[in-house]
Amino acid sequence: MRIIDRQAMRAILLTPEDRVLLMRVDYGTGDWWITPGGGAEPGETPETTLRRELREELGFALPAFGPLVWRRRFTLPLPQARWRQSEHYFLIETPEFRPAVQDAPEAGLIREFRWWSLPELRHSRENLAPAALARIVLDYREGGPPREPPEFEIIED
Repeated sequence: MRIIDRQAMRAILLTPEDRVLLMRVDYGTGDWWITPGGGAEPGETPETTLRRELREELGFALPAFGPLVWRRRFTLPLPQARWRQSEHYFLIETPEFRPAVQDAPEAGLIREFRWWSLPELRHSRENLAPAALARIVLDYREGGPPREPPEFEIIED
């Protein structure tokens, strides 16, 4: 099976009321609630990637680039290939807004959007990625951004 290495940037969009925007997607492996963002294109910086992805997926103009708060690596078996993806998560503080997909291919993958409270994230039985999302947000609220780049969460299948 063909392996595709990807570098992705993701945004943890956090409101002053501690609500986080997630989108429900299905890449052929079942429904998952994930943070917005996606794969870097050749020559893009992390900020450029995140700005493009948020515009395409949400119709959101990123006001300011936030701190790196989480990193993870995982593999995702897809019908035609296997993704081996490294993700960097940036926390972006923003008022709540209504997302509007701007990119047709993205529209085919995104099933719905939802702003989640921290208690909902902690107690959900839905598939959430990253699984530690509530803890990431709580750590940020309690101590601010990490002083050093966070270690990678490694997910093996």
